[in-house]
Amino acid sequence: MNTEILELLHQNREYKDWKKIEDRLKPLIVDYINGEPVYEFYETLKDKSLNKNGQLISISTQPVDSFVPYHIHNYVEMMVVLLGSCTIKTATNTIHMKQDEIIIMGRDTIHKVEEIDSGTIVVNIALKTAVFSLNDLDFLTQNEGMHSTSSMMFSLLASNNSKVAFNLFHTNHESHVVNTVYNIISEYYRPDNFSNQIIKMEVLELFLRLIRIASHSPNLVDAKKQQTNNEIDILTLLLYIEKNYENITLDKMAAYFGFNANYLSSYLKKRTGYTFIKLVHIQRINVAAEYLTFTNASIDDISTKVGYENASYFYKVFKKYMGTSPSNYRQKYQKN
Repeated sequence: MNTEILELLHQNREYKDWKKIEDRLKPLIVDYINGEPVYEFYETLKDKSLNKNGQLISISTQPVDSFVPYHIHNYVEMMVVLLGSCTIKTATNTIHMKQDEIIIMGRDTIHKVEEIDSGTIVVNIALKTAVFSLNDLDFLTQNEGMHSTSSMMFSLLASNNSKVAFNLFHTNHESHVVNTVYNIISEYYRPDNFSNQIIKMEVLELFLRLIRIASHSPNLVDAKKQQTNNEIDILTLLLYIEKNYENITLDKMAAYFGFNANYLSSYLKKRTGYTFIKLVHIQRINVAAEYLTFTNASIDDISTKVGYENASYFYKVFKKYMGTSPSNYRQKYQKN
């Protein structure tokens, strides 16, 4: 237990009046649960100011003695009980959490946290879509001994339309897990030039430690899902595209997975809303944007590197997806 961090969090969990927040932010009502409205919370907010928080990983504390309505996020939320206990309700479940337990809530999962008292501290860690690439999360699917939990974690974190409700981890106060959480919080509230990358690596370490706990004691993880195996399979397909974008073809990919090419094309379109070629373009252009920002390689060389033999075609595709030319993109982001 880190008393210094706990004191800092105490200062950031003051009472919030939902009516005043609702009047100010005017969130959309997207559904109802037993007559209660479900709100769309699609922006992470700073604790005190309620201004939008633009960071890819952001942290807030659950306000004390405050009503929080049912809501959904377009990001993954990790909730950690550092002191006391709390109750979380989803559309179909009531989850009672104790100190040092962690829940990972999937995108668009309806939930709310019941009012907490002054003896409880709950930390909310928001993970936006762009924070991890599929390659960053690939390790989650490599543990064959804990395939169910690791696949569930992968699906929660990587899918843009996750149907997984939550993963709840009963950590039994495992010291490494608790210390990692405190390290993340410390880096967030006392940042320097290295903090964002350190936080990202610490969060990935936390995922691995949670999977390890589940693999040693399967009864310590509670996973609730509303998905089919096909929705996990789509993540494997997207990961393949991310790894092989330079020289990928639909026929090669179909042969690799043992699919008919036409079936694979239809499956990708149905599951993602994008055609195969558009998924490849998106991956290539994202990688090209990184090269433009972080290297001085020529644009023609970058075009070839990401899989475009025709540089003029690369310019056309890049502008279509990024809204600007490669040279203007480089000028803007290298300057920043």
